[in-house]
Amino acid sequence: MNIQEMVQGKKEWRAHVARVKTLPQDYQIVYHEIQKYLFRVGPVELGDGIGLLTGIVDLFEEGASLGKGVLEVTGRDVAAFCDELVKDSKTYADLYQESVNQKVNQAVNKSINKKQK
Repeated sequence: MNIQEMVQGKKEWRAHVARVKTLPQDYQIVYHEIQKYLFRVGPVELGDGIGLLTGIVDLFEEGASLGKGVLEVTGRDVAAFCDELVKDSKTYADLYQESVNQKVNQAVNKSINKKQK
């Protein structure tokens, strides 16, 4: 990533944050919880840009403009809402699971090879 891309990324992030700050308070609270949740559990492509988060803000702006409460938009189980958003995406948990499986398989294969010699 070059300097120009970093500067552009910061500009996009600032504009995104400004949009979040214009949401009603209940939407802001839920947005920040969603953001924390997604940063902890995945998806991997979240590191490539803010597309998913921007989509959430779009959805929230629409819900707020229709006079809906935030939980009318997300449902009462906000974690399930998040999981549904990323259900087809590779998550950090998936990467960790793959890493563990790979290490276990390597260790087992190494042990089997030693026994065969």
